[in-house]
Amino acid sequence: MSEDIIENGENTAENTAESSERRHLTTVEHAELLLNQDADIRARIESGATLDEAVDPNNAKLGDLSSYGHPEQVQMRVAKRAMMLKDGIEPYPVHLDVTDTIESVRAKYDGKLNAGDETDDVVGIAGRVLFLRNAGGLCFVQLSAGDGTKIQGMISKREIGADSLKQFKQIVDLGDHLYIRGRVISSKTGELSVFATDWAIAAKALQPLPALHKDLNEDTRTRKPYIGMIADENIRNMVRNRSKAVASLRRTFDDHDFIEVETPMLQTVHGGAAARPFTTHMNAFDLDLYLRIAPELFLKRCLVGGIDRVFEINRDFRNEGVDATHAPEFTMVEAYQAYGTYDTIGKLVKELVQKTAMDVFGSYKVTLLDGTEYDFGGEWKQISMYDSLSEALGEEIVPNGGPDHPGTSVEHLGAIADKLGVERDDVENHGKLVEHLWEHFYEDKLYEPTFVRDFPVETSPLVKGHRSKPGVVEKWDLYVRGFELATGYSELNDPIVQRERFVAQAKDALAGDEEACDIDEDFLEALGVGMPPAGGMGMGIDRLLIALTGATIRETITFPLVKPLQN
Repeated sequence: MSEDIIENGENTAENTAESSERRHLTTVEHAELLLNQDADIRARIESGATLDEAVDPNNAKLGDLSSYGHPEQVQMRVAKRAMMLKDGIEPYPVHLDVTDTIESVRAKYDGKLNAGDETDDVVGIAGRVLFLRNAGGLCFVQLSAGDGTKIQGMISKREIGADSLKQFKQIVDLGDHLYIRGRVISSKTGELSVFATDWAIAAKALQPLPALHKDLNEDTRTRKPYIGMIADENIRNMVRNRSKAVASLRRTFDDHDFIEVETPMLQTVHGGAAARPFTTHMNAFDLDLYLRIAPELFLKRCLVGGIDRVFEINRDFRNEGVDATHAPEFTMVEAYQAYGTYDTIGKLVKELVQKTAMDVFGSYKVTLLDGTEYDFGGEWKQISMYDSLSEALGEEIVPNGGPDHPGTSVEHLGAIADKLGVERDDVENHGKLVEHLWEHFYEDKLYEPTFVRDFPVETSPLVKGHRSKPGVVEKWDLYVRGFELATGYSELNDPIVQRERFVAQAKDALAGDEEACDIDEDFLEALGVGMPPAGGMGMGIDRLLIALTGATIRETITFPLVKPLQN
């Protein structure tokens, strides 16, 4: 069995010692080399070679290209595939008579049979081979369903015949998908089993599995998540819990009469958030386009059009840094409610998060990956950005309310930042400095669910001004376990003020601020048609899973983007 396992799944040519001066192959040249190697192996099998004779363990026949060839174990599996074809056996059949699932057999018989009991119940099941013991006239195989449920198969010479058993031993490997038909029994050791009367390869695996008794290394987990799903129950559970979380969000929105829509990913003007966009080019129109950084401006157009409660679960793209809570491609849910405010939308977000916790884990208290508990129940704390910053500094920081209400100056805020060693942006204003200073004191310290309210106007160009505080907008950020989970606004719907905000942003962009948005005249025209007052929110799905599980963002994204390895 050990010959069928490669530690940590690193079973490619990367494990072969390579010369730094080896000849470089293009993608097509490498693929053709492997195809030729496959064809050579099959030709040797067709001419009567044994499995051992068909393989070239050190890729000696490839000469100075040996490091590009299949590893020995892959060659052996290619040879087994060729042998199956030679014998008229389809290694990838279209259909098999699967009548039952491993899960259903387990559910029906677990705890019902004593050791040695047999039934007349004949089932046809299929699963991935995770354990294989070929011993004499009786072979044992462990099959795993996609959710990790396992069952034992027993292959007996007495039941299937000597030729079939010999074939089983010769061609079945760890990792293969295997079909077994037979009676449900309990083995002499009490293991629920299927005693086979028939078997077939459902899909021949050409790549060996990793060592399933050891943890996968991080590189394999992120570059080959399909391996992680096979080997690690936590990775499979993350995929399923993510699906449950999204389904829960949709149910809650539906309960509140929200309509789900889809908005463009390709946009002529990027907007809806402060972020650096990805750019692309559309050949048909000879037009430069942006991948969306947020769906906000299009969802607000829906409000203009009379869809008063609207949401979207969408993919967004931001050309920024990568860390434990940031990824360049991520999933966001945004929602807008006509005649709502940042207060009503805050109540909705709390309900969304709490119901997701309940639907996925059955409780407001969740157990994180490190074993600690986190409680999403009860009342959630609320603090003011300016009040909390003033408290931390020991002096009052006053919002910049314009000429009639001058706030704390940029110069004074900059001096405080320099004294504290707070990093400053190339393009600065009052609001940016206030937020940087606040983050210095609070960002990673707000552990319990906390709404941070009332932000500087300069950093929130799409938010309505506060009803009683000049220079402040009606915005909150929700912090959970020291990171931002969601944001909510009383949405700006005055087209004149919105144009002023856009112009200020555009000037920042011209000054070098790569995150500032441009002027979107089409959106301003839509606002001119009339958008009702509204509350809006945005929350990262990936971050919601981080909050619920304690995982990193890479672990919550099923197929995270990683930098390609250099050949």
